[in-house]
Amino acid sequence: MKIMVAVKRVVDYNIKVRVRADQSDVDLSNAKMALNPFCEIALEEAIRLKEKGQASEVIAVSVGPSQAQEQLRTALAMGADRAILLETEAALSSLNVAKLLKALVDREQPQLIITGKQAIDTDNNQTGQMLAALAGYAQGTFASSLELQGEEVLVMREVDGGSQQVALQLPAIVTADLRLNEPRYASLPNIMKAKKKPLEVLQPEALGVALTSNLRVLRVEAPTERPPGIRVDSVAALVDKLKHEARVI
Repeated sequence: MKIMVAVKRVVDYNIKVRVRADQSDVDLSNAKMALNPFCEIALEEAIRLKEKGQASEVIAVSVGPSQAQEQLRTALAMGADRAILLETEAALSSLNVAKLLKALVDREQPQLIITGKQAIDTDNNQTGQMLAALAGYAQGTFASSLELQGEEVLVMREVDGGSQQVALQLPAIVTADLRLNEPRYASLPNIMKAKKKPLEVLQPEALGVALTSNLRVLRVEAPTERPPGIRVDSVAALVDKLKHEARVI
């Protein structure tokens, strides 16, 4: 079985992001970049399936600038067999990314595609679902567990009321939630080996995908800073402030 994992280059979650002065976008100059945490979880699950002997190859794919090769090398160091970068400097919508991934799916013919449920930069939570719709594959979103059984994959997914288990006929698409696993750290020997693993760079035009979008970002704003909290000396003082200042009771 061949597994494809989509990964994204995002600002490291430990970094406080800044907005450009013209409010056109987030300022990425000198910002530390990393693999999207949900994509790391998706990749870890694919690697575990290969270690169990249930997958023959794990392919890490990404869409973005040439610098995204750094994150793909990290994916290779974690255990992916090869990587593909669809290189573009364009600001892409979720639908653009889904169309590019669909073209790669048609080329590579993986039996299972795993993505993170969302990226921490845009938080759209759309690409996996759009890819499933374009490919006509079954989908299991917000997966907290995953198990291969013959020609099916059993997915336990997080829903508002608790958990739901679905059986998907392969080929299928699964999006990973936080509870699916805890990703491993790439060891130094594997980091060195990753430098020799194949990393293919393609242009979107080579796949016949036109990057047109009807989505336009009007303005990006930083969240309003909240005033600092205060300490009170007694429960009575707390109740008084909640009643007369906050007016919530």
